[in-house]
This record gives sequence, C-alpha cells and structure tokens, in this order.
Amino acid sequence: MGACQDERGAYELHEGGGMTRDDIIRMAREAGFESNSLGMTYTSGSLLDLLERFAELVAAAERNRTWSQDHWTEYELGIAAAEREACAKVCENGTFLHDFSPEAVYSRACARAIRARGQV
Repeated sequence: MGACQDERGAYELHEGGGMTRDDIIRMAREAGFESNSLGMTYTSGSLLDLLERFAELVAAAERNRTWSQDHWTEYELGIAAAEREACAKVCENGTFLHDFSPEAVYSRACARAIRARGQV
C-alpha cells in the first residue's frame, strides 16, 4: 500500500505500501532540499538540520496517516481472533477431555462458544 495525502495532511494508504516516491520528494523539498539535474541537493542551511526536518516530516506523516476500512478490518480481525483464543484457553484451563464433571463440561462449552464467534 502506498500513501496519498488528504486535505488535512494525513496520509491514506493505497495499494503498494508505504509512501510514494512523489510523497518523499515533496517532503524533502518541504524540508529544504532542492532538485537539480544531479538529483536532490541543498544550497543553504546545515545538512543535519535539513535531515532532521525531513525525518520530522516523515514521522509526522506516519503518525497522521489514515487506514482504509479494509486494512483496519484485517488488523482488528487478527486481534479479535487472538483475544478469543486466549479467552477460550482461560475457560479450558485445568479441564481435561476425559473430565465429565459439570464444571469441566461447562468450561469446554464456554470455550467452544467463544471460538465459534470467529466462525461468523
């Protein structure tokens, strides 16, 4: 996924990942770099200052980017599945398959119900 900046300055992910070459060049120019026939260069200020400003712009773009609903859904589904499995294991803690006590049967039923929520 690549990124494109919206009207708020936030970056929205798109197919390809990360920022596009144009995004990087725009931020480099905003930081004070200039382009010429040799590529990107700088004519004033300290190189370290320009690099620090560029790093700040890249970090801000990362912090401010927005994710598509599809991306969040994939992420959230992974987190929810891990949480369901952890909860199911807590329910099963200390029960054995051959244990038919009411507590063990109920514990396994709870674990099955928790895992089934991910099968929707």
